[in-house]
Amino acid sequence: MSRELDKLCINAIRVLSADAIEKSKSGHPGLPLGAASMAFTLWTKMNHNGKNPNWDNRDRFILSAGHGSMLEYSLLHLFGYGITIDDIKNFRQLGSLTPGHPEYGHTKGVEITTGPLGQGICNAVGMAIAEAHLAEKFNKPNFNVVDHYTYAIVGDGCLMEGISGEASSLAGTLGLGKLIVLYDSNNISIEGNTDIAFREDVAKRYEAYGWQVLKVDDGNDLEAIDKAIEAAKAEKSKPSIIIVKNLIGYGCPAKQGKASAHGEPLGTENVLAMKENIGWKTEPAFFVPDEVYSNMNNYIEKGIEKEVAWNELFKAYSEAYPELAKEYNEWMNGEVDKEALLNNEEFWSFDKEMATRDSSGVIINRLAKLIPNFIGGSADLAPSNKTYMNGKGDFSAEDRSGQNLHFGVREHAMAAIANGMCAHGGLKVFCATFFVFSDYMKGAMRLSSLMNLPVAYVLTHDSIGVGEDGPTHQPIEQLAALRSMPNMTVYRPADSKETAAAWYYAVTNGTTPTSLVLTRQKLPLYEGCAKRALKGGYILKDSKKETPDVLLMASGSEVELIYKAAEELEAKGIDARVISIPSFEVFEAQDEAYKESVLPRNIRARVAVEALSSFGWHKYIGIDGEIISLDTFGASGKAEVLFEKFGFTVENVVEKAIAVVNKGIKVIYNQ
Repeated sequence: MSRELDKLCINAIRVLSADAIEKSKSGHPGLPLGAASMAFTLWTKMNHNGKNPNWDNRDRFILSAGHGSMLEYSLLHLFGYGITIDDIKNFRQLGSLTPGHPEYGHTKGVEITTGPLGQGICNAVGMAIAEAHLAEKFNKPNFNVVDHYTYAIVGDGCLMEGISGEASSLAGTLGLGKLIVLYDSNNISIEGNTDIAFREDVAKRYEAYGWQVLKVDDGNDLEAIDKAIEAAKAEKSKPSIIIVKNLIGYGCPAKQGKASAHGEPLGTENVLAMKENIGWKTEPAFFVPDEVYSNMNNYIEKGIEKEVAWNELFKAYSEAYPELAKEYNEWMNGEVDKEALLNNEEFWSFDKEMATRDSSGVIINRLAKLIPNFIGGSADLAPSNKTYMNGKGDFSAEDRSGQNLHFGVREHAMAAIANGMCAHGGLKVFCATFFVFSDYMKGAMRLSSLMNLPVAYVLTHDSIGVGEDGPTHQPIEQLAALRSMPNMTVYRPADSKETAAAWYYAVTNGTTPTSLVLTRQKLPLYEGCAKRALKGGYILKDSKKETPDVLLMASGSEVELIYKAAEELEAKGIDARVISIPSFEVFEAQDEAYKESVLPRNIRARVAVEALSSFGWHKYIGIDGEIISLDTFGASGKAEVLFEKFGFTVENVVEKAIAVVNKGIKVIYNQ
C-alpha cells in the first residue's frame, strides 16, 4: 500500500475526530490527533473484517483510553464497520452509535466497554487468557482455528491506575505472548504535564513484570511502528508493550503538546488552522477525499480475504475433527442445556448441613463436569472460597489447558479480567473473593452489569459470621450496594439447595452477572426449597391459617432464625409465614400475582431479618414493619457471640414479631 495514501487516511482520522468533537462541543481530541498514526498502522496489520465484526478468529482491539473514542469511531468508519459520516456527526448525542465512550453491544466492532481508565488493559489480559485456553483446547497440527492477537491502546492515565499494574503483573507471570499493548506516551493528563504526578520509568516497570518492551521515538514514523508490531508478534513467550512517543493534539498549532488538547474541543478557529497545517480542505466539515476510501477498500478486502481463508480452514477442520468442531461451536455459542441441568438430580442433591461456601464448592465441581468450558478462580483465596475444581488443572505459562485460574491478591483486576474473558466468547467464567472485598471489584462489576456479561462472582464470608477477623473483614453495606446496581443479580442463599439455584441462574441466564453471597458458617437444609428459589422469593413454611398473623422474611443464614421463630410464635398462638428471599432482583421479575401470593398486601405485620445493612428491605416491610439488621460496623469475636450481641437471635425475632402483631396496623407497600 502507498505510504502517502496511508498518511492521507491518518489525517482523515484526525479531521473526522476534530470535526465530530467540535460539532458536539464535547469530547477529547488530543488522543485521536496524537495517536492516529499508530492506531491506523495497527488496524492495517490486524486480522479483522468490518463486514463481519464478530468473526470468531478476528484480532481483538481494545481502546483502554476510552475517552479518545473518536479515534475508534473514525477507524470503524474507514475500515467498513458500518459507522457512517452521519453517525460521526452525531457523536455524543442521545441514541447515536458514537457515544462518549465506546460501548460493547451498542456499536459494531467495539469489543468491550472502556470507561474508567485502566479497565481496558485488564480486559485485554482476559481476552488473551481466553484465546490461549481455547487454542490449547481446539488447535490441532495444521489447524490453528484459534489463532489471534489481543491489542490494546493505553494512555498515561491507564498506567497510573493501580488496576493496570495488577493485570500487567499477572499477564507477565502467565507469559501471554499474544497480548500486545501500544502505549500512547504523550506525557499529558488533564492537570498538565504528567511529571507532576507520574515520573516512573514505565519501560523498566514492564520489564520487571516480564514483558517485552519496545520503543518508537516518533509516533508518526509508520515504518518504525510497523516494525515494532512485527517484533511484538514475533515474541511468543511474553506480552509486549510498545512505548510510542506521541504529541497530544498533533497537527493543531495552538494546542499540540498542551493539556488543553486533552479534554475539550479545539475551537472552530483551531480546527481550521489544523486542517490548513496538514494540507486539508477546510470546508465542508467532515470532508474526506475519495482517495481515502479507495485506499481503505484495499485494506477492507484484505480483511474479507482473511476471514474467507479461516472459514475454509475451519471447514477442513470440521471434516478432520467433526466432534471437536461441534464442541467448538457449542462453546462459542455459549450453549448450556438448561433442561438437562434443571433435571439433573445430582446437581440439586445435598444430604447434610454445610456452609453455603462449601456447598458452592461442591456445585462448582459438579458444574465443571457438566460444562466443559467452565473456568475461573480466586484472588488467592480458593481454599477459603471453595472454588478449586478438582482434576481440572491450573492455567499457567506452562499449561494453557488448566481451568483453575490463580489471580493472586488482585481483586479489582480479577473482575476486569473476567469481563474480558467473558466478552471474548467461548467460556463460562467465574471469579471469587471475600464479600467485603467486593469493594475492590466494584468498578469492574459495574461494567459487567452495564455490558450484560454473565460473569459469576463468588463472594464468601458474607456477614459478621466471619467472626474473629473483625470489622475490617465483616461486610455490612456491601449487599445493599450490589442490590442497588442495575442489572446485577444478587443471590444470598439460605442453604445448599438454594445455592444450587443461584448457580443454576448464574450459568444459564446469559444476560446479567450474578453475585453469589455465601456463608462461612454451617446452615441447615430445608425441604422443597431448591427450585422454588429460582423465583427469587418463596414461601418456605406457610402458616396454618388462611391469612397469617405475621410475615417473617429473611435471606441467607438468617432464614434459620425466622424458621425457628415461627415455631416459637406458634406455641404462643401467633401464626407466621416464613419467606425466604434469596434474590430481590429475581423476585421482583416475577408477575404481580405471584408476588402477591407470597407477600399479600393486606397482611398486617411484617418482620425482615438480615445481618447486614437494612437498606433495601423497607419496600417489603412498609413503614410499620420491623427490620432486624446491622447498620453499624461489626466487631471482633466468635460468630455466635456477635450474632447474639447484635440481636440476631430467635428470641429477638419473636419479640419483634409479637410487637408488630400487637400494633394491629395494616402494612401497605409497593411491590
